[in-house]
Amino acid sequence: MKPALKLELAEARAMVAAALARAAALAVPQTCCVTDEGGFPLALERMDGARVTGPQIAWNKAFTAAGHRRSTHLFNAPPGGPALPGNEAFGIQWSFGGRFAAFVGGVPVVVDGAVVGGIGLSGGNGEQDTACALAGLTALAERLAPTGMSVLVRADIKL
Repeated sequence: MKPALKLELAEARAMVAAALARAAALAVPQTCCVTDEGGFPLALERMDGARVTGPQIAWNKAFTAAGHRRSTHLFNAPPGGPALPGNEAFGIQWSFGGRFAAFVGGVPVVVDGAVVGGIGLSGGNGEQDTACALAGLTALAERLAPTGMSVLVRADIKL
C-alpha cells in the first residue's frame, strides 16, 4: 500500500472560484467542474448566463483529464493525436457512454507528480476555456505553496 494525495472540497471550491473569476474578467459565462482522481465531481458551478449544457460538458472534460491523465485537447492535436482518424485511439470519444471528451478545456490536476483530479471548463472558445482552467490550477498552486507541494500549471499535460 502507498499513501495517496486527495483533492478536498475546499481546494476544489478555490479552483472553481478562480476559474470563474477569470471567466468574469474575460466576460465569458462559463461552467467549471473539478473532479477527484476518479472523475467524480467535487465542485461544479455554472455562471449566470452560461449555457445549460455546460455542466455536463465541463464534467466530461474534467472526467477525461483525470481518468486519462492528459489534457483533453491533446487527443486531437495533429499530427499524432491518438483520437485523430487513422490513429490508435480513433473513436475513443464514444467510450464511457459518450462521456469521454476529446476536445479543448479539460486538464488533469497534478500535485507532486500524482493526478489527484481534473478541471473542466465549458462556455468559451478553446483559448478562454484553457485560460480559466489555468487560473484554477494557479489558485491550487498558491493554496498549496506553504505546504511545499507542487502543482503542475500548464495547458499541455500528458502523464
